[in-house]
Amino acid sequence: MKAAEDKSIAANLSCSATQGGSLPIKSRVLRATGFRQEPKAVGGGSLQMSVARDGQDAERSMPPLVVVSFYKFAVFADYKDMRMPLKDLCEKVRISGGIILAPEGINGSICGTQESVQKVLEFIQSDARLRGLKMVESPVTPEEEAIHHGHTSHSPLGAGDDAPFRWDHVRVKLKKEIVTFGDVSVLPTERVGKYVQPRDWNSLISDPNIVLIDVRNMYETRIGKFKGAVDPCTASFREFPSWVKEEFQVDGSRIQQVDTEDDRLGEPPKLPRVAMYCTGGIRCEKASSFLLSKGFEEVYHLEGGILKYLEDVPESESLWEGECFVFDKRVSVEHGLEQGSFKLCFGCKQPVSDADMESPEWEFGVCCPYCFSTKSEKEKERARARQKQSETWGVIGGPDKGRRNPHRSQLSYGKVEKPLPNSIHHPLL
Repeated sequence: MKAAEDKSIAANLSCSATQGGSLPIKSRVLRATGFRQEPKAVGGGSLQMSVARDGQDAERSMPPLVVVSFYKFAVFADYKDMRMPLKDLCEKVRISGGIILAPEGINGSICGTQESVQKVLEFIQSDARLRGLKMVESPVTPEEEAIHHGHTSHSPLGAGDDAPFRWDHVRVKLKKEIVTFGDVSVLPTERVGKYVQPRDWNSLISDPNIVLIDVRNMYETRIGKFKGAVDPCTASFREFPSWVKEEFQVDGSRIQQVDTEDDRLGEPPKLPRVAMYCTGGIRCEKASSFLLSKGFEEVYHLEGGILKYLEDVPESESLWEGECFVFDKRVSVEHGLEQGSFKLCFGCKQPVSDADMESPEWEFGVCCPYCFSTKSEKEKERARARQKQSETWGVIGGPDKGRRNPHRSQLSYGKVEKPLPNSIHHPLL
């Protein structure tokens, strides 16, 4: 009985990693037991964790994790049929993350062991229309692995909101677009710009006749971009078409007639050669297709996006400045796809630096200098309440999050209540 109890407690391990030391246990229950956790790097990049009680250690080997971002534009009319089989598989093999299915294809970012991720990708590509996924693989730090492996589906206290990747929670959503542009007539399956490999990117954007455009949003460009890039200062990708029309004076599929020397000579104004980039390449596919439909003749985009560039191009040769925002709890990455320095404001989901967190407008879990003035006091009070729940129980909603309340069920007068989700997770997309 004692051994079974110890095994049960160990299964609900919760930890917050610190470099080179023990992992302090957050759960009140586990703190009382005297457990400690010590991650150890072992051969092949895997992780061992010692779980000790009363001086007795038991080591278990843990496989390394990977994060894979992927997408594919395709004519996918029956996209809804894939949702449940895909979600079931992800849960079965302990995959976390987010996946979007739409009539125009698939877009996702998932985390798990190499074997589990491979099973999911093979399942997706078993549909001939989705073969040839465009993918970028990123490493996961030993600290993140410790948190991931310490979480169990039986305990919402297991990892709390600190977990970058939680295998008990994956979102598979159905949407109109795999990346929201607001114009379903733009079809990357029909035409896109010219792909440029990361190794050839520096040469292209160093050409003075090239207009380099960052297709991402303000909160992304704020922490890093390519040298000399034009920032459209958009709050969302939906604003990009309007920015293009205003910036380059295009209307419909024809160029507006403007009073230029070329116009007075009877020639239409020339649109520039354009190079564009985004995080992983997906937004550029839509943006380049849109520009081509507006009369642009030469449109280039970085294949694999910033992530592939940071992976392939040595820092000593790089024209990238700053860090790259990513849509998961890593928040940002640097060259070599190493973990960046930025944290996330849970009030507005924007990246914040150490300097931002020194501001009087910063309040952990509530607001930051970028959203302080836009939030009402009621919104801030609600955020404080959520943060208190998270700090107390390790999960928003309290210790019974995701568990059916038997007393409440008896008062439901025969109504069947749906179980609450057993965890929360910052969306990766």
